[in-house]
Amino acid sequence: MPADDDKPVSRCDHAADTVSNELRTLLLTAAAMIAFAANSLLCRLALELPRIDAASFGAIRLASGALALALIVRLRADGGAPPRADWLAATMLFAYVAFFSFAYLSLPAGTGALILFGTVQLTMLGAGLRAGERFAPAAWAGLSAAIGGLVYLVSPGIAAPAPLGAALMAAAGVAWGVYSLRGRGVTDPLGATAGNFARAVPMAVALNLVSARGLHLDAVGVALAIASGALSSGIGYVVWYAALRGLSAMRAATVQLSVPPIAAIGGAWLLSEPLTLRLLVASAAILGGIAVVLATRARVRTEPRASSR
Repeated sequence: MPADDDKPVSRCDHAADTVSNELRTLLLTAAAMIAFAANSLLCRLALELPRIDAASFGAIRLASGALALALIVRLRADGGAPPRADWLAATMLFAYVAFFSFAYLSLPAGTGALILFGTVQLTMLGAGLRAGERFAPAAWAGLSAAIGGLVYLVSPGIAAPAPLGAALMAAAGVAWGVYSLRGRGVTDPLGATAGNFARAVPMAVALNLVSARGLHLDAVGVALAIASGALSSGIGYVVWYAALRGLSAMRAATVQLSVPPIAAIGGAWLLSEPLTLRLLVASAAILGGIAVVLATRARVRTEPRASSR
């Protein structure tokens, strides 16, 4: 009898733990997506005022992110040896931050985030194709829609984004895509990210010295750059890595579709940026197309392989 009485309690406890873990993952994921979208808003706000130049914003963002991550890694209970230095990854991180910062001299927050996100995903999908991955017809249709939406977004017209800004943000997306590919299989992603931020700082300082003629910054601009680096980037990555423990690869890729809409809504609310028809149509094509590709790839990977007989 006592054993039977224990079973319902055990099941209830298990159900409660499951709900608690799912709620924790949901809250962590939402916080991480807001943090990533905030990078676009903080950068655009700082440069639009203008309170700081693009090179200084990027350098301060990397330096403050490096300091925040180094402190977090140092305070971790698990400790462990530092990950192997990856200078290519650090260079890609620096390139992403630099191109990102200069792109937002002329791009609205939502448009920039959409170009960035679309290019990141297309870069990673392209790497999969190059590695021999096969796409189903639905995935090819989704990929075509995403590319078409990106082309439509940057095509000439009254509502088109500035060509230079769009090109710079696309370059930032390629750099971030390569950086993400370099991070696959890393056993300590937080430690690796901290190391890459630290190695990228001297590159950003060198860029600052080269562009010293355009240097200008005030307390507000510096504060916005620190918030982008220490909070949206540094703390944002910590929260994201914690959320990943409860997310499948498919869910992790899909939830990132929320970043451009969050940035666009934030830009409209905080920066009075218009939500144009071009942006809405392109968003539907790019994000919808990528969602189809991700869903198709996940379905193919979970299907059992056919017998070779």
